[in-house]
Amino acid sequence: MRRLWLPGGFVAFLILLALLTPWLPLPDPVRQDVANRLAAWLPGSPLGRDEFGRDVLSRILWGARASLTVAFTAALIAGVVGVTLGLLAGWFRGAVEFVSVRIADVVLCFPPILLALLVVTLLGPGTGTLILVLSILYLPGFVRVTFAEVLSAGGQDYVEAVRALGAPTPRILLRTVLPNIAGPVLVQFSLAVAAAVVVESGLSFLGLGVVPPTPSWGLMIRGARSTMEQAPTLLLWPCLALTVTILAMNLLCDAVRDAVDRRGGARLPRLRAIDRVLPGLFPARDAAPLLDLRGLTVEIATPGGVIRPVEDVTFAVHPGATLAIVGESGSGKSLAATSVMGLLPPVARVAEGAAMFEGRDLLSLPEEERRKLRGGAIAMVFQDPMSSLNPVHRVGDQVAEAILAHRDIGAEAAAREAVELLARVGIADPARRARAYPHELSGGMRQRVMIAMALANKPRLLIADEPTTALDVTVQAAILDLLAKLRREEGMGLVLITHSLGVVAEVAEEVVVMYAAQVVERGTVAEVFARPLHPYTAALLAAVPDGENEPEGIPGVVPRPDAWPHGCRFAPRCPHARPQCEAPQPLEAAGTREVRCIRWRELAA
Repeated sequence: MRRLWLPGGFVAFLILLALLTPWLPLPDPVRQDVANRLAAWLPGSPLGRDEFGRDVLSRILWGARASLTVAFTAALIAGVVGVTLGLLAGWFRGAVEFVSVRIADVVLCFPPILLALLVVTLLGPGTGTLILVLSILYLPGFVRVTFAEVLSAGGQDYVEAVRALGAPTPRILLRTVLPNIAGPVLVQFSLAVAAAVVVESGLSFLGLGVVPPTPSWGLMIRGARSTMEQAPTLLLWPCLALTVTILAMNLLCDAVRDAVDRRGGARLPRLRAIDRVLPGLFPARDAAPLLDLRGLTVEIATPGGVIRPVEDVTFAVHPGATLAIVGESGSGKSLAATSVMGLLPPVARVAEGAAMFEGRDLLSLPEEERRKLRGGAIAMVFQDPMSSLNPVHRVGDQVAEAILAHRDIGAEAAAREAVELLARVGIADPARRARAYPHELSGGMRQRVMIAMALANKPRLLIADEPTTALDVTVQAAILDLLAKLRREEGMGLVLITHSLGVVAEVAEEVVVMYAAQVVERGTVAEVFARPLHPYTAALLAAVPDGENEPEGIPGVVPRPDAWPHGCRFAPRCPHARPQCEAPQPLEAAGTREVRCIRWRELAA
């Protein structure tokens, strides 16, 4: 913050001086005194008189008023219009992107000074014309900077997290995206103001800018040119004012940019008794599932053809129950969850399937209806809380944002409720922590904040994507305890996406094992862990450290989506593969479970 003091103080002083100039005890800047022309110093005129006997200090201050008014007004207009176009182009893409970016490219094709000269020549000199010209000149810079930053920020987890809360698009753009691109925009604004001061002075020097007798620094430099041999200081003062002002503006906005840029093996445990032998603690369950996912298939068009990173995924989640989805990275777990939330990236689409939630198919709902469900009836906790939380907003404000996105409630009431939510998820001193930024909290606290945001509107279904990744075992246990407690108290359904079978054994009742975009086994945790039917499930369990037995690694890697094997997708890594495994494998019933393996009977015997 110390970097702000010197340039900030100078710019503030200069702006204040320009605003107060009409009320300062200064000589009339346009009154001529030919008898004292070119005087180096006179009482009341410490900087002397110009070629017409006008007071130099008075003209410097009045010139600052004119130059800064033109520069700031033009930069502000260009900034507002350019940032708006850049936000819309970067977020919606398509036709909006084409029109906005192409207009900016057309303007950039013209040399700035030549374009300014052309417009001023056609419309005539004057302050209004000058502001119009400079706004057009600096509009493309704001469009291009904002567009590029929105493209970058749009893929960040904290933007997806706000989308998952169900916030409308204008609120996402203004409260989430815009604050995170404020640094580059401020730098662009400083460059635009500094450049506008220079261009204004240049056009005024040529007689095409501010119209005399109004003082401006460009007009002063023009007038001093003819007398610089007799009175060189007449050229020094306006040039010095111009140089120091531009330098201070650039230093100030660089400092502001830096100030606002805050982006900166265990044994398989026993099943948790409280979730297994005390079912009376859970609310009564409905026979109908809360979420019924049927045959979900996601497609992505690539230059090499269409790939299916999620294929024919089916499972159901009941109220008050926890279903875990496990599998190696690349199995399609997170993509299936984001499909349910309606948060697929633009290149992906749901090709087949249905996701029934309380009688409605989430996959076919209009975006506006789905947005109302996100963060309300359905919430999601993302994997990395540091990247999912907005780095430029206090955590209390972000929890309150989740409330304001869905309820007609005042900001103060939302802030109070946010503090209560932080206390509920186990954050000590919640009022003080609510005023902290994400980087000031530990990983466990940040994850608790994410859970508080997800629970802000009492969701009936919570999807937790790797909620304990990168947390130490103590914090991991606390987070799992918290999720289990909230599930019991609220009776909500929980979908837990994880790599850890230990976590599954601790909190889940049902498990879905995914491999290479498909469900390969589904059943209760107790049955699947005690007697796995699919070789992949057995390999995952064997890879978990268990007492003195060393874990067994799984040879090979998950194949790429554009190179799925024709038959059983696990066959290239499976020690039990046979020629008949080269045929496609259906998901078939195995008692109360389902398995995708034609040899499951003989392998489980």
